[in-house]
Amino acid sequence: MLSIKQALSKDQVGKKIQVRGWIYRTRSSGGIVFAVLRDVTGIIQVTVKKGAVPDADFDNAQKAGIESSVMIEGEVAEDKRAPGGFEIRASGFKVFGYSEAFPITEYQSTELLLDLRHLWIRSREQTAVAKVKASLIRGAREWFHENDYIEVTPPIITGVAPEDSTTLFQVKYFDRIAYLSQTAQFYLESLIFSLDKVYSLTPSFRAEKSRTPRHLAEYWHLEMEAAWLENEDNMKVQEQLVTAMVHNAVRECHEELSSLKRDSATLKKIEPPFERMKYQEAMETLQKKGFDVSWGSDLGALEERALTQDRAIPMFVVNYPKELKPFYMRENSEDTRTYKNSDMLAPEGYGEIIGGSERETDNDLMLERLKEKGESIENYKWYLDLRKYGSVPHSGFGLGLERIVTWVCKLDHIRDSTPYPRTVARVYP
Repeated sequence: MLSIKQALSKDQVGKKIQVRGWIYRTRSSGGIVFAVLRDVTGIIQVTVKKGAVPDADFDNAQKAGIESSVMIEGEVAEDKRAPGGFEIRASGFKVFGYSEAFPITEYQSTELLLDLRHLWIRSREQTAVAKVKASLIRGAREWFHENDYIEVTPPIITGVAPEDSTTLFQVKYFDRIAYLSQTAQFYLESLIFSLDKVYSLTPSFRAEKSRTPRHLAEYWHLEMEAAWLENEDNMKVQEQLVTAMVHNAVRECHEELSSLKRDSATLKKIEPPFERMKYQEAMETLQKKGFDVSWGSDLGALEERALTQDRAIPMFVVNYPKELKPFYMRENSEDTRTYKNSDMLAPEGYGEIIGGSERETDNDLMLERLKEKGESIENYKWYLDLRKYGSVPHSGFGLGLERIVTWVCKLDHIRDSTPYPRTVARVYP
């Protein structure tokens, strides 16, 4: 039994092989059936001629519609008209499962495709995206392993809000209230005192009522924390990691990227260092582009697009005003209005993919910020304890996996970067 990719080879021409998969397209013309078969590795044309297969097999081929699961036996032949330049001339055609009339045809609305997501994930586009996503994850894990980071497993149910407490998903946890995690950061910070450099890949949840092409309520979060790391070195880790992830996808998924109309040559050019642009410079750049922004303005999707749409390499925006960022970031001694932090923005208008910072080690400063926000200090007692027992300079970041997939795969909307997107309007299927 061969995969379709293995069958698409001059080495197989003239040989009798078996393949199995699902019917991607089919049509019949008199005494011949032309079926295109798909599996995870690709598609191949199969011709089934009456008389070349048993009569029952020919009847099977005529009755088997799109998405029927089949096994084909036959001889491989070159045919420039066929997808991939080869076809299988069938001598046997077995049906494992007939398909009813498939409800997805060539032109369908976005809403219907979301309603039928359990079927749409079989599409060639979704298959390609899934394989690229897996390759990006593999590239990240390999980079972390090669650089002596330890993967850990932080909890998903939590009692604190590292980010904005208004965007927490609340859950009933036995006889009390708990929350779905926004980030693993606090737990990762606690682990650096024994493991030095750690990372995790976990789902995160944000109850933001955002209806934009780059927001999900549930997403996969690749996060890192490291002891003895200041903000500039933190950015070096980020640019090396992203480069390794992207280059791994280019090596492993050239065909998938091509099918998504992403030029791999563009991605190959991504190499550190990435430009560092101070927040104040970003404001001035946007003002010149006609944006009504000033000190204290946040960077939304439109602003980030304007900063990056003409770029081919990611960039950092650094040193945001304190009022725009969470309480745990380290104050920037060169400008105490700002933090020692950065956001990495993907090129071509795709915007933020990573947020990171050096972490504050002064408990008094963090207590003051928490009180200003009206937070219960008791909820953060364990986190504040970390600064009492041998604190060290440390930094970390969080990478939104679906956002980097959206950029690398050149997708129009983040919902297509994950099999089952969770948004404000959708929790089905």
